[in-house]
Amino acid sequence: MGILQEPIRVGKHVLAGRLVMPPMATGFSDGGYVTDLLISHYVKRSAGQCLGLVTVEHSFVCPEGKASKNQLSAADDSVIPGLARLADAIHAKRTPVILQISHAGSAFRPFDQSIPLIGPSPVFNPHNTNAIRNGLPLPRQMSLEEIRQLKEDFISAALRAKKAGFDGVEIHSAHGYLLDTFYSPLTNRRTDDYTGRTLEGRTRLQTEILRGIRQKAGEDFILSIRLGAGDYTEGGADISEVPEACRIFEEAGADMISVSGGLCFYSRPDHKEAGWFSELSAAAKSAVSIPVLLTGGIQEYEDAAKLLREGKADLIGIGRSLLKDRRAAGKMMEMDKMA
Repeated sequence: MGILQEPIRVGKHVLAGRLVMPPMATGFSDGGYVTDLLISHYVKRSAGQCLGLVTVEHSFVCPEGKASKNQLSAADDSVIPGLARLADAIHAKRTPVILQISHAGSAFRPFDQSIPLIGPSPVFNPHNTNAIRNGLPLPRQMSLEEIRQLKEDFISAALRAKKAGFDGVEIHSAHGYLLDTFYSPLTNRRTDDYTGRTLEGRTRLQTEILRGIRQKAGEDFILSIRLGAGDYTEGGADISEVPEACRIFEEAGADMISVSGGLCFYSRPDHKEAGWFSELSAAAKSAVSIPVLLTGGIQEYEDAAKLLREGKADLIGIGRSLLKDRRAAGKMMEMDKMA
């Protein structure tokens, strides 16, 4: 058995392999609702039982958290039947599936500039050049009551995914989205319980969401968190904090850590090698007993296998490969069988 075919436990579930389809926005929804085109997109890529897990693209937890015009919604009960059709179709390919849930926060949304930008503090992500260039007002600092409501929105979205038949959810705390701006000391200047001055304060909101979902969704429901583990900007989130942050999330109930970029979005400045966040995923893996997923420029079998063998991660996301070629996972698995 090749290394990509090795099973691995995520929470109460055992995945049949180490390749993962990470969340990638398609724009194939219709007003937030699942379409036949969206279902076809995922079914084609989950065929052949070559993926250990599919993570369906980011879905907004409330209307104010919408990031793009044709983004998928998890914001009210009317979307549950469509989500159920999608989950059923992927399960029919004998592949587990989770739904990423998110709030865009102060991320620039050119499709609708009437959506208020909010954040932990009235500070822009320094990498959000579109918002700065367009002269948008600074994000409004969230009140404690708004934070309480946000937690309920995430929990409710997760329970909709469970009702629709998904095996779990992934909490989006990366790429300059709202939860990521709470994590980064560059954008979190608060001095209350969610203070940006301590790692405990910067992870409090995510841990409260994790615990809230776990309490209501049960132990069998996969909880992943996509962590913007590095900003690669002076004064921002960096690798030194990754081990402790991941321990905090594991203790709060996370079953998996998906490592990605923070305020720098999903790329690492001046790095193009396969697995460009591998230093961050290795730091996460050193601190927790739950699986760590690595994405970022991994398109060849040799690179995926090498990163796993070197202990940089437990799971490999091959997003761009699957967008370009829906058979990418199958081709990697064929090479793995011959290795």
